[in-house]
Amino acid sequence: MNQNEILSTLQSKRQKCIVYTRVMGYHRPVESFNIGKTGEHKQRKQFIQR
Repeated sequence: MNQNEILSTLQSKRQKCIVYTRVMGYHRPVESFNIGKTGEHKQRKQFIQR
């Protein structure tokens, strides 16, 4: 099976994932951002704490 076939068979078990980010000291869902803020969020670098 390729990836598309697997995704189509498991479509009923999938659920939406809401991504939150910290903005000005509080958490907001990324999906509520305007176009400019969404583009800025995509350009951010992810850091891993060790």
